[in-house]
Amino acid sequence: MQIFGVDIGGSGIKGAPVDLERGDLAQERHKVLTPQPATPHGVADCVREVVEHFEWTGPVGVTFPGVITNGTARTAANVDKSWIGTDIRRLVSERIGGAPVTVLNDADAAGVAEMHFGAGRGRTGTVIVLTLGTGIGSALFTGGRLVANTELGHLELHGHDAEKRASSKAREDEDLSWEHWARRLQKYLAHVEMLFSPELFIIGGGVSRKAHKFLPLIKDVEAAVVPAELQNNAGIVGAAMAARAEAQGA
Repeated sequence: MQIFGVDIGGSGIKGAPVDLERGDLAQERHKVLTPQPATPHGVADCVREVVEHFEWTGPVGVTFPGVITNGTARTAANVDKSWIGTDIRRLVSERIGGAPVTVLNDADAAGVAEMHFGAGRGRTGTVIVLTLGTGIGSALFTGGRLVANTELGHLELHGHDAEKRASSKAREDEDLSWEHWARRLQKYLAHVEMLFSPELFIIGGGVSRKAHKFLPLIKDVEAAVVPAELQNNAGIVGAAMAARAEAQGA
């Protein structure tokens, strides 16, 4: 079975049909740059471009970098503030011709995919998936169940949102060495570990492709720390999974 997934990020919007038997993209993903400013209508136009690239007409799952309740954005950290209060489900559905749309937090989507198809398979303890990119997204699981919209990237660390110091964007913007950035990331992981005592951290986002450059430098954390197996496609896969679940009434 194939369902379409779209991952809205602070720098890019990417999507593809997903083979939900394998938990992988059925075709190579199509990506467009996130418009600046990243307003609802501008981003919705980009989602339509991605969907139309594949001539897709069925259900679509969409991720969003913020808190989502009932298809509506409640926060908007790395996109335009006009998203707050926007019914994303309705906006995107109207833009793509009325097809059913399911919306969820971007890190929650990545986490769902990693727990089902990736590094979290079979884990029933507390697992935290962190997506390191423009910000830091988080997905918290206990007993295999998602606690939605945790947004742990906004925990305060040294007087700042943690994502302002330990995200992949922070490393690039400040031209940090892998060693310097790993120290920041380690402090963040230790703080999250103190709060939630997970047995496993799964590190996702685009930087997970370079896990060998920084994960060996993470020392003072009790939990296991591993790279995401689905890497930067996890959000697309998780979005498609959520759309299928909603279509099936799950």
